Amino acid sequence: MWKKVLGTVGVRYFVAILNLALIFINARMLGVQGVGLVGIIVASINIVVVLNSILCGNTIVYFMNKYPMKVVFSSAYLWIPAGSTLACGVMYCLGLLLEGYVRDIFLLALLNSLVAANTRLLLGKDKVKAFNLIFFLQSGLLFFILLYIYYVMESRSIGAYLGGMYIANIIALVVSGLLLIPLFRKEESKSSGPTFFTIFKEMFAYGLWSCADNLAETYTTRLNYFLLHNLSGLGSVGLLDAGTKISEGVWNISKSVSFIEYSEVAKESDKEKQKSITLRLFKFTVFATTSIMAVIMLVPEWIYTDYLFTSEFKGISHVIIALAPGIVALGSHSILSHYFIASGKVRISAYSSFIGLAVLLIVGYILIPAYGVIGSAISSSIAFSSMLTFSIITFSIKTNTTPKEYLPTKEDVRSLLRLRKGN
Repeated sequence: MWKKVLGTVGVRYFVAILNLALIFINARMLGVQGVGLVGIIVASINIVVVLNSILCGNTIVYFMNKYPMKVVFSSAYLWIPAGSTLACGVMYCLGLLLEGYVRDIFLLALLNSLVAANTRLLLGKDKVKAFNLIFFLQSGLLFFILLYIYYVMESRSIGAYLGGMYIANIIALVVSGLLLIPLFRKEESKSSGPTFFTIFKEMFAYGLWSCADNLAETYTTRLNYFLLHNLSGLGSVGLLDAGTKISEGVWNISKSVSFIEYSEVAKESDKEKQKSITLRLFKFTVFATTSIMAVIMLVPEWIYTDYLFTSEFKGISHVIIALAPGIVALGSHSILSHYFIASGKVRISAYSSFIGLAVLLIVGYILIPAYGVIGSAISSSIAFSSMLTFSIITFSIKTNTTPKEYLPTKEDVRSLLRLRKGN
């Protein structure tokens, strides 16, 4: 398990370094307003992808252990176009889609969702290396594509950035599809079992709560972009997005860990083993995210304004400091959240996300008009911390976990040192 975790973390941090470098390049190519515009477009795409995750997210991993892979795959692929249309339609009616970018948001969300479905199928079959490869192609490859577009083709616009996203996602979709072909061929055919419609309904019912959870969490992490845009304009969103992207690099640890955790917990039927896996990964995540966030906070402001970004991004270090407690809190929360989802208690994870969203709306309504970008960052930290608090209390009650069990032990350290021996 630890080899899978660290391998996935390694890939994600390599990609995170490329993405961080891309943020700096975008700042110089597009300016603070261009960065803000990209931030809102990507946030809109993510919201659509979350709705599609009803059937193309972790639902796939959960149901692949119960039903034929082809049925699970077909259900996901049938839902994605319908979900994308529904999500974009609702967002358009609510005025959340930027004029002139509706088609791009729809198509890129469609591509992202198809890739997400393929990667979850690979993860469900324990093809972690293939899963990591597709992640690199979808996210890391974008860096090299945009370098070519910006500096060789000398195209420096939002359209150029979106073009790079199209290319990276199409490549990831094609490669992931090719990697799935041998898995479909190996699968044994089953002559009896529930009908396709029965399986689809069961997946949808499970995925609906998971989607509600993810959607609430996504709004909690990105709704302040839209609030800030309406109050202060794209420049403020650009500053917030730059600080957020730097800070959220820490989440590559929790995302990597939670992917592996979900797969391990979903396959494990013993509740004590599920609890043990979760606690060990939770303690590792808290330590790792806190350590890296502390290093990021020590970077002086002039490094950002004089070398990494431009003077337009003055105040970014204050944004990062305000976000820091929330970044650690949400990263740690995701480990407990994935335990609830993988063990069939998806509603609990959804409740925590709704609590975070409610807190963000209340606190953001007070702080963002008064303190702008910093108020938005503080609002996020308070919301994320409320989610972690709820998850810890609920996990402790459901699993009879004492406060002492959250503290690291010698066995936790030994398990990391036994990596060469496997699980």
